[in-house]
Amino acid sequence: MPGSAPTPPALWLVLNGKSAGEDSVRDAVATVRGEGHAVAVRVTWEDGDAARYVAEALDAGAGTIVAGGGDGTLSEVAQALADQQGGADALPALALLPLGTANDFAAAAGIPDEPAGALALALQAPAPAVDLLRIEADGQRHWCANLASGGFGTEVTVETDEGLKSLLGGLAYLVTGIARLGRIEPVELRARGPGFEWQGGLIALGLGNGRQAGGGRELCPEARIDDGLLELTVIPELSGELAATLGTLVKQGQRAALERIAERARLPWVELEGLAGPFTLNLDGEPLQARRFRIECVPGRLRMRLPVDSPLLSQPS
Repeated sequence: MPGSAPTPPALWLVLNGKSAGEDSVRDAVATVRGEGHAVAVRVTWEDGDAARYVAEALDAGAGTIVAGGGDGTLSEVAQALADQQGGADALPALALLPLGTANDFAAAAGIPDEPAGALALALQAPAPAVDLLRIEADGQRHWCANLASGGFGTEVTVETDEGLKSLLGGLAYLVTGIARLGRIEPVELRARGPGFEWQGGLIALGLGNGRQAGGGRELCPEARIDDGLLELTVIPELSGELAATLGTLVKQGQRAALERIAERARLPWVELEGLAGPFTLNLDGEPLQARRFRIECVPGRLRMRLPVDSPLLSQPS
């Protein structure tokens, strides 16, 4: 009808530019459109694109914004949404099309890794309210959808070569980690939260909304995305236990090794202070350096399309 408003898109896809040419993505979008659903596609090229495209999606009245990429793309789109005014019910739902190197959040959440399945989920799945991690450092606020990590794991993620990731996928992080094993330097740090305090040298730190990072390293195996709590995991410097821990890892798996050595807590917030100066936290692939961090779990900040039986949900949606 002349003068009528355009139909709001069912899906607004914010696609990482590295994945824009993949045939499987184009085919999946064509299938959804062929079923009669409007899909808008925007491709990121430089910093700030995701925030601009989220603003466009809000203006267009999109029902669901799909982050097409890895954990970093998910976090970038989630941050742009979380910075908006209003509660979760006033914002479009968030969905994920996993196209990254390791797709840690998608793997833990049970999101299909094939584009057709992921977009079908984005259209049909319920959208329960989910938590986000809010990180404050040096007067700046950041959001994290999956997991913030520090120590040895952060160095591995930052140092892993892009070409190696393209060639080996998540295995690239393991290769880089093995190469660094002989030069692990512990981070001297103090952590405190409600009823919890820890101080000392650590080789790895995980602050989980999700469970894993760096190509399947399950740092926060009991994390839930809808319980209003973050899971804190501290792996102290190992000294003489390194050989025994590596033996446990080989024989029994990653979780058994983690249980053997880690300090764990579930907290609404935690404050971190570097005792020897600034240190680095990796927020879903974005390294951030400061002397002090405050990390808070913000309950129900967004709605997200997830499988009804997702392991990250406290109860089926």
